[in-house]
Amino acid sequence: MSDDGFTDFVVEVEGPLLRTAYLLTGDHGHAEDLVQTTLVKAHRHWAKVQRADSRLAYVRRILVTSHVSWRRRMSTSEQVIETVPDRPGDDLQERLATTDLVRAALRELSPKARAVVVLRWFEDLTEAETARVLGCSTSTVSTHAARGLATLRRHLDATSAADPDTSIYARRTS
Repeated sequence: MSDDGFTDFVVEVEGPLLRTAYLLTGDHGHAEDLVQTTLVKAHRHWAKVQRADSRLAYVRRILVTSHVSWRRRMSTSEQVIETVPDRPGDDLQERLATTDLVRAALRELSPKARAVVVLRWFEDLTEAETARVLGCSTSTVSTHAARGLATLRRHLDATSAADPDTSIYARRTS
């Protein structure tokens, strides 16, 4: 039984999809569930995915819309945060503190703004590519990006004012 290249496609894109899902959800378990749901949906519509200009962009859009839909249905605000594994040569405390600050700031964003920020700055997509993934106009992407970045700045500035020694800005300048 032929899978028309679906298995090869999954092997190729699973890592990037998992990274995007993790950045959107902030939790490894939820990210894995989101990727699995995305790939099930992609498999159901594989013929359509194969005809797309960019199969990865098409599947990334499925991932983002599934995430936004999950966020709408969530009735709890509980967020599970895992620690990042040790890496030799890094200042683990500084890296964890920065990671925690960024995660906390990302949680302050609406699902759409978070999706835009993740796709634009973590996945390095252009405004046009982000708009295609989200199924909206580039002006909508710009609006969500501006609002998202403003919220991130406010959150990071508030963190900086509350505890200057743990501020992401203080660590950069020292």
